[in-house]
Amino acid sequence: MGDKFDEMKGRAKEAAGDLADDDELKREGKMDRAGAAVKRTADDAKDKVDDAVDAVKDRIDRADDDR
Repeated sequence: MGDKFDEMKGRAKEAAGDLADDDELKREGKMDRAGAAVKRTADDAKDKVDDAVDAVKDRIDRADDDR
């Protein structure tokens, strides 16, 4: 959820920077949006790793049950 807030905050800063002709504020907005994208990518990768670990655990449990 933090990534969505950072995305919205970044968009707001960029828009404000455009209106005020403030390049620094626009850069901050772009950095906020980039940070949100990194968070989203990291969360997606973590979810995939968690799924893979769960799949391995399930296989081990089934193998143990078969013994």
